[in-house]
Amino acid sequence: MSKLILEPTAQALWHRALREASGAAGRPLDDVLEAYLLMVLMRFTHRPEILRTIMAREYLEGMQLTGRVREERLRDVGDQCLILAGLFPGLARRRRVSTAYFVDLGRGAYGELAARLAQSAGELYRQLTAAFVMLMDVLHALRGSHALEALTPLEHWELWESVGSRTARTALAGSGEALPVAAGAPGVH
Repeated sequence: MSKLILEPTAQALWHRALREASGAAGRPLDDVLEAYLLMVLMRFTHRPEILRTIMAREYLEGMQLTGRVREERLRDVGDQCLILAGLFPGLARRRRVSTAYFVDLGRGAYGELAARLAQSAGELYRQLTAAFVMLMDVLHALRGSHALEALTPLEHWELWESVGSRTARTALAGSGEALPVAAGAPGVH
């Protein structure tokens, strides 16, 4: 049975949903990461055009820019890759790439910002680069079983093996079609 959740504002609703999702995913978020993810969800809630954006082109164009415009473009690439990998992992197959592509591109955009920005802003992007997969897993939990059911067991395995997604591993283990074993584990050749 579905439950109706009432909150006074959209921000309060997203905040509550994020807290529940991070608990369900077993991936607690610190205040900084939770606030950033909340901001990303608020910014992109009413922007369906991101589903049509070619992220590699946005990244390359962003790298050609300078100053504040470059920072904004790269931040948007990282944020949109996080949304796509976390809420719409099945989109990758339709684009003939893996979900790990969005993870790598998003981490790259955040990493580029971390390397170029001053201490406080750079530190935020270092945290986002390091926590990208954890944030993606929280978004998977936010979306519920719908987020990963579009993926095949092989795609679950790839997402777990290539970027370390816990939700992909759990989905793979629960599929009954495969037993997840890390490469290099004893007895795996």
